[in-house]
Amino acid sequence: MRDFLLLVLLLSGIPLRGFAQKPQPPNVLMICVDDMNDFIGGMGHPDALTPNLDKLIRNGALFTNAQCQSPMCSPSRAAIMTGLRPSTTGIYGFIDDNLVKETNEATRKTVFMHQYFKDSGYYTMGIGKIFHEHAPDGLLDESGGRVNGFGPSPAQPFHWKKKGTSTDWGAFPEKDEQMPDYLSAQWAVERLNRTYDKPFFLTVGFLRPHVPWYVPQKWFDLYNPDKLTLPPYLKADREDLPAIALDIDELSMMPTTEWAIENKQWKNIMQGYLASLSFVDHYIGEVLNALEKSPHAKNTIVVLWSDHGYRLGEKGTFAKVCLWDRATKAPLIFSGPGIPQNTKIDAPVELFSIYPTLTDLCGLNSAKNLEARSLYPLLKQPKAKWFHPALSTWGRNNHTVKTREYRYIRYEDGTEELYLVKKDPNEWENVAYQKKYEKVKEELKQFLPTTNVKWAAASQYNVNDYFRKQKREQSEETPQK
Repeated sequence: MRDFLLLVLLLSGIPLRGFAQKPQPPNVLMICVDDMNDFIGGMGHPDALTPNLDKLIRNGALFTNAQCQSPMCSPSRAAIMTGLRPSTTGIYGFIDDNLVKETNEATRKTVFMHQYFKDSGYYTMGIGKIFHEHAPDGLLDESGGRVNGFGPSPAQPFHWKKKGTSTDWGAFPEKDEQMPDYLSAQWAVERLNRTYDKPFFLTVGFLRPHVPWYVPQKWFDLYNPDKLTLPPYLKADREDLPAIALDIDELSMMPTTEWAIENKQWKNIMQGYLASLSFVDHYIGEVLNALEKSPHAKNTIVVLWSDHGYRLGEKGTFAKVCLWDRATKAPLIFSGPGIPQNTKIDAPVELFSIYPTLTDLCGLNSAKNLEARSLYPLLKQPKAKWFHPALSTWGRNNHTVKTREYRYIRYEDGTEELYLVKKDPNEWENVAYQKKYEKVKEELKQFLPTTNVKWAAASQYNVNDYFRKQKREQSEETPQK
């Protein structure tokens, strides 16, 4: 009857006084950045020039202790898009975007984040790296295209020529316009200048600062390598680690910290990373400035995240892929209507909580079959008590539990690491085998996943003997359904 009366009034031209129209749900602008750690000015780095990220932090809420669910692009992004842990999906390594949905029963039951918003009446758009490559075919209403490599490369690498990685650093190419991230930003800016008859969900996936650390010379010129601050490093750091930790972290294709010291390249690597970070900060800024000038500015939720952190000499190497904080911690920022400004939230949280948090912020019904927990309560009350630890997984049955006080790592063979977060933020002293911490470990063990499915057949990671052996041995088990 109400809808009939509204129609009569509309046709008659009578003002709709007393008939409050339901406000349109907020739009969503999601910006995902590849391999960006916390070397950001607004997160406390002394050298980083990141004015646009810093402004977004001032305008919103920064989670300073956000932990990825796996320290590599593909499994981390699969977790974010499905709301499921790697230990539930078996996605521990690379996987084709089009194969994620049919990985196992759990992934078949869940609904991808973008599909859920589409089903809820949103117009979905995206460009660049969202899942591992771009997005499953047909998921987006409008696609700007997949990632084809990480941008132009010189005929020969500048410094690092080992196979198995695109790691290298140097000023290249000549112009920003030659970079994929430039094109992604322009595509997104054009979409923000449009008008829409329904709420939109726009995702922009930026590539830098993923290796190779190639950006034009003007971005390198922002940093004098001789004046850069190097990350904390302890040469004997790895001496108290269990053997399996060393096996997992055997990365012969990557530069080691000792190599960088001996060859006087550490500060040059830092220059390359920070130059790449300032480059992508600029194009993030172009997108955010377009939103600010658009008619959508006051009704758009912005969420910016990186898929994991990155080691720049800490723990002996230049890489992600480990269960220590330098690889598992990543930036996570929310801003927009209803979100507190200039707020930092220190509670340990999980990146794959982005999905249920966005549905809450947009006033949608909660999606079913998710393992992720919404961060909406913390956005409403940033100082509220938070009793939930953050979990990360690297390979099958290797997990870390992060709380405010501890980082606990347990490997598939039962060996352990334990770090006192406040006393030892660099995680240099493994106290797992000190008797006085037995009770602490028992309490933290209660949070480990009880489900640890075998590697999904379509998920691959053949970087070293450990992962090749784990995948081979577990592929001989009864196939999962």
